[in-house]
Amino acid sequence: MAKTMTELTGGCQCGAVRYKLTSKVQDPHLCHCRMCQKAAGNYFMPLGGVKRDDFHITRGEASWFHSSGPVRRGFCSNCGTPLFFETVGHDGMAVTLGSLDDPNAVPPVSTYGSEAQYSWLGAICAQTGRETEESEELDGYSVKEIAATNHQHPDHDTKEWPQNS
Repeated sequence: MAKTMTELTGGCQCGAVRYKLTSKVQDPHLCHCRMCQKAAGNYFMPLGGVKRDDFHITRGEASWFHSSGPVRRGFCSNCGTPLFFETVGHDGMAVTLGSLDDPNAVPPVSTYGSEAQYSWLGAICAQTGRETEESEELDGYSVKEIAATNHQHPDHDTKEWPQNS
């Protein structure tokens, strides 16, 4: 069940673009349509919406790509993270749920674009997984080396960006 918290924050992987939502996210869902698959570079795009007045960019500026006539998608031009989905002229903004600092606060409750949903997705998600730390190596690099050189922004707002190490 989604938290009743009325303020959520999020941002891109590098921290150049940060945002705040000041109302509950509506209609959190996974979109499987081919356009969202391409935009996410993934099998689906998790999205949820708020009214435009409840959406605030708190750091940086998003870049935009018009993926169709009425729709544009916001992303960080520095690291490429997909962040927003907007139907131009409408009073709302959707955010990618994975870009929230606490994605678990807004679990998807439905799916769209089922015509493009992959038949094997449910079965693979039902399998027992393993944690990253359980792997000693990823693509020839030790997991410890990857973690020690992580450039990802933390999952919370920071006073400055880039952060001083």
